[in-house]
Amino acid sequence: MPANAVFHPFDTYTIPLEQQFRSWPRQVQRPYDKATVDPYTRTRVILMNGIENDSWMFLHQWYRNTDDLALRGLIATLRRVESQQQTTVNWLNPADQSVIETTIAYEQVAVDLTANLARNEPDPYAKQVLDFALIEDLDHLFRYAHLMQMLDGKSAESIVKGQTEIIEGRPTREEHRHPMDMVRRHYDDQTAHIKTKLNSQTITAAEQQTYLFYKSHGATYGNELARQLYAEIAEVEEEHVTQYESLADPRLSWLEKAALKQVNEAYNYFSCWQTETDPRFAAIWEEFYRMELEHIRQVGMLLSQYEGKDIRQMFPANISPLIVFEPNKEYVRNIVNTQRGLQPISTEFKRPDQMPPEWKTPGYVQQVNREGVPSEMVVERMPMPM
Repeated sequence: MPANAVFHPFDTYTIPLEQQFRSWPRQVQRPYDKATVDPYTRTRVILMNGIENDSWMFLHQWYRNTDDLALRGLIATLRRVESQQQTTVNWLNPADQSVIETTIAYEQVAVDLTANLARNEPDPYAKQVLDFALIEDLDHLFRYAHLMQMLDGKSAESIVKGQTEIIEGRPTREEHRHPMDMVRRHYDDQTAHIKTKLNSQTITAAEQQTYLFYKSHGATYGNELARQLYAEIAEVEEEHVTQYESLADPRLSWLEKAALKQVNEAYNYFSCWQTETDPRFAAIWEEFYRMELEHIRQVGMLLSQYEGKDIRQMFPANISPLIVFEPNKEYVRNIVNTQRGLQPISTEFKRPDQMPPEWKTPGYVQQVNREGVPSEMVVERMPMPM
């Protein structure tokens, strides 16, 4: 299906909400074969797992912040469906895929997703934020590739299959920053382009999922260097979540935020459906897209009932371009070559020689790196050609 298709958030071909609950065999479907799967089918699975987890967590927070019983009932229903969708998506990962193999795929998601969003980002500041983290995730792929070789004697090329280049980005040792330096300016919801809004939702969910995966799986290693590397890179992912979630306009109501979440979910599923090469997976993406269209409709009714707002006035009837997983080697190399030396301060990005004396990050770096840097140690211990 064409990647230049147009997403229509108010498409009426939906699946009624009460028909969206799934049996156990429908929830737990046959996983892909890790040896033969298209690497971008695997990245779509990882992305949509993150999108669903983010929606599930948002709906829980919303539920905890309202005492309206009718509203709580609908939130609980939407959340149960999202939970079952997330089970289906996450369980598409096979049992014989190791943690480090999945990790390499997570970083392939981070590189090619971020590059695609940046290349299609209309807001210059938001694009700069994406480009800044892009070459850090590239470096994480580089470091984990060395760890994979060290632990298993395997090449990360078995996962990325030549689609994503494995090269050094901004060295991870330079990515540790004082929390105050990770704060960014938010866009204005009244004037921001729809792609800026959706991009910020998508990348926040994806980076949050990466953080959660590293935090929940890094401790399962017996190798001490592996444990430290996951801890180190997980903290950088936490930084990325901070900067990305900064972009969204926090002044929206809970219902307005819910509408944006649901539109973004449908947009992501539509993008996956339109670009998927495996017919079985394309059918899953299409089904979940139809389910999310109904969620948009349900939230739209709540907006009308509670706030007197028309959801069709909040979002355009046609949204493009789609999110496409594809090689971005030339774009990524250009960003490495032109932006590797940038660092953040006071919501902006500058060269180190432009920083004022009160820059907080150097003091923080001295604390966390004073006993060695795992991301450097893993390369020193396994200096193989990539």
